[in-house]
Amino acid sequence: MPQTLHLIPVSLGESPASRWLPLEAQTTASKLDYYIAENAKTARAFLKLIGTEKPIQNITIHALSRNTDAAQIRQWLKQSGATGDIGLVSEAGCPAVADPGALVVQTAHEMGIRVAPWTGPSSIILGLMASGLNGQNFVFHGYAPVAPAERAQQLRTWEAASRKARQTQIFIETPYRNDAMFETLILTLSGSTRLCIARALTTDHEWIQTHSIDDWKKRPAPVLQKQPTLFLFQA
Repeated sequence: MPQTLHLIPVSLGESPASRWLPLEAQTTASKLDYYIAENAKTARAFLKLIGTEKPIQNITIHALSRNTDAAQIRQWLKQSGATGDIGLVSEAGCPAVADPGALVVQTAHEMGIRVAPWTGPSSIILGLMASGLNGQNFVFHGYAPVAPAERAQQLRTWEAASRKARQTQIFIETPYRNDAMFETLILTLSGSTRLCIARALTTDHEWIQTHSIDDWKKRPAPVLQKQPTLFLFQA
């Protein structure tokens, strides 16, 4: 069988692997000797959680960043190919989705390496599923601008695009700025725009609600500080 690059999802937060990763994927991941990871420390924590056939210290983990070039990735894939398959893991959720691992997948295709995506958690998809917003036309923006004036202007631009195309707008924020982002959304978006807050997905602290901006203004602000949160809205 040809060498395979396994795209293995990791957790979105603290929760048992049985909640978010199928047993077959766990078994496959436990047997791999080589990994490419966005964060080596996170990768080791994942391997410790699922268990490995070899001691973790004997598993090679190459650290990937947004500055890693295709030549380096090609070298890593060649090295692992001499002995077996390789795994790709992200910092959280599914690798290669809003993640530098996309270049690894691209390089694998160019080298004729089989690519095998495994089922697992994606905050973007899980949040969209639970939001009640348009799941046929949506866009993920990553992060909004940090400066307050630029952030508010960007939100208005996204809202206009949403209204024109009935398109769900999806983005994230650095956890310690979640409360500020919620406040900006409440002050900036139109009253009829529907806003979904999806906090701590797949964990015991998971909390998901969708309301119009006018309705949100009548409710206590959600507790978001320092917890991974996905923001979705549709005008």
